[in-house]
Amino acid sequence: MIIDIFLPLSLIFIMFTLGLGLTSKDFTNLFQNPKAFYIGIINQMIILPIVAFIIIMLMGITKEIAVGIMILASCPGGVTSNIITKLAKGDTALSISYTAVISLLTILTLPMVTILSMKHFMGTEAPPLNLLSLGLTMFFVTAIPVAVGLIVRAKNKDLADNFEITATKISTILFVIIILGALASEWQTFIDNLSQIGPAIILLIISMLIIGYKTSNWVKMNDRQSVTVAIESGIQNGTVGITIGNIIINPETGLSILSIPSGVYGILMYFVCLPFVFWYVKNKNI
Repeated sequence: MIIDIFLPLSLIFIMFTLGLGLTSKDFTNLFQNPKAFYIGIINQMIILPIVAFIIIMLMGITKEIAVGIMILASCPGGVTSNIITKLAKGDTALSISYTAVISLLTILTLPMVTILSMKHFMGTEAPPLNLLSLGLTMFFVTAIPVAVGLIVRAKNKDLADNFEITATKISTILFVIIILGALASEWQTFIDNLSQIGPAIILLIISMLIIGYKTSNWVKMNDRQSVTVAIESGIQNGTVGITIGNIIINPETGLSILSIPSGVYGILMYFVCLPFVFWYVKNKNI
């Protein structure tokens, strides 16, 4: 019962914090740069789920864990991708714009990918799931809080600036609690599947970092934009994945098995992405 309340409220606060850092301009910037817009959207919303599906099939991952990875691969980026982009000396404005636009688009795409994945990997064992219901849930726990954050900034920029610092710290603490809680509540399942989940998640992150960077280079985007696309392609909002997984399969105790891949991802992404950032900064002599 506590988890059922804490998890959605935590995600709502995290998305509100994201909205506090956005302006309406962040949603229109991408459209003024069509090349950056299309390559980022294609990488994160089309190539990422396809790569995840290929990795799942190659590694023989099945049922709930496979669905959990597909949910993760359908999640938007988050504040973490913006921070890591800044560390990499990438195009932070572009990163924020990606996060803003894709957070809205996934309201439609995540429910569709989730339902298709459940039918493919779980078959008759899949719990009943309504596309409209899941889409509305996504809307209320992601889009509405972001919109409220946007409105607060538009109405009172000073208040937004001052509170954003505190809100970001609280969001970070909530993120850590959610990740650790997801793993601890299904610890035995986590241990039993770690040999598959760990390599699959690491391979997914590395693949998307490389694909994101290379595809951006191919279309002649500059280095700052290319590393931004790479990071946005490789980093997803694990909190969304954990929350959606728990909404779909809500156990009497603990968190859903569907949430485990997102929980593992929340830890492993730092061990993969930060070395990539250090390599990039050193290699480019930034």
